[in-house]
Amino acid sequence: MTLLRSSRLVKASVAAAAFALTVSVAGCGAAGQETSGETRQFKADNGTVEIPQNPQRVVATGYAVPTLIEADAPLVGISSWQRGEPMMSDEDMKTYQDLPRVAGETAAETNYEAIAEQNPDLIVIGVPKPIFQEIDTERLESIAPVVAIGPDVPSAWKEVSRKQADAAGALERFDEGKREYEQKAEELKGKYADALDGLKLAHIGGYGEVENGNFQREFDGSWGTNVANDIGAEYYGQVSEKGKGSRAVSEYPSLEQLPSALKDAEAITYTVNADGSLPEAVKYVLDSNLWKNLPAVKKDMTFPVKYTEAATYGQATTALEALDETFAPLLKK
Repeated sequence: MTLLRSSRLVKASVAAAAFALTVSVAGCGAAGQETSGETRQFKADNGTVEIPQNPQRVVATGYAVPTLIEADAPLVGISSWQRGEPMMSDEDMKTYQDLPRVAGETAAETNYEAIAEQNPDLIVIGVPKPIFQEIDTERLESIAPVVAIGPDVPSAWKEVSRKQADAAGALERFDEGKREYEQKAEELKGKYADALDGLKLAHIGGYGEVENGNFQREFDGSWGTNVANDIGAEYYGQVSEKGKGSRAVSEYPSLEQLPSALKDAEAITYTVNADGSLPEAVKYVLDSNLWKNLPAVKKDMTFPVKYTEAATYGQATTALEALDETFAPLLKK
């Protein structure tokens, strides 16, 4: 993400100016790049945007990064996406490492000069709507057409990722990955049909706040549950006071409420890191005596879940494989 700013800032300004000129005069995509001029209207979170029919130089940020890498889109620059690194294949990781960084993990780390330097003909911003407001949209639009396509709830990655691939003209490879995921999910749904039928599940998520003495309980459609939902797992209950975004599918009770919140759970899943270790927020729960006295814990009906931040079909397939290993003991009970 670091750049040789002294020389490249000048190049960036020239590139941005050149792009603006070519768009106004010739209808080209990226600065100095000849295109067919064919465009289409695309509905995104930031409205209906005119984008190239077949983009040739795409910049991606946020959730769009792993999606467009997997879909083999014509990427020329990406943001950092550390949360997805443990789920990337070797091939995708090499692509991820080789592509120029034009932004960090947050909107504040967007490097507009670096984006302009890549001469994109399309910029795909893969962040939720509230975060998109933190980006200087006008500055980006002076470089290339901008489409914001981000999730509102965790499970929305399916619809969001397809729109991202569609915008980037990379649906063929995307749909291949989607089919592979759906086939694997259907296979596991059949395998665990009897074991999961009617089983009341609860999930402890990784976003609890130890300093505030709370834990995260996730319901259907959340980070740690949405892939499991696709193989027949059902997480009972719902958020007591629904909020926006992830607050619609998860809540943060105090640890003292653990016994009352999970007393009816027949089985409990909990988020673990890619290497199987416990996130601090989950360790806080599992180390407590309140956890040890839960009925499901006493019956040895607790199951670690890896790759809960899967947000692409490739990553979710990896998550399915991990769930198969996690739920295997259920077949013997």
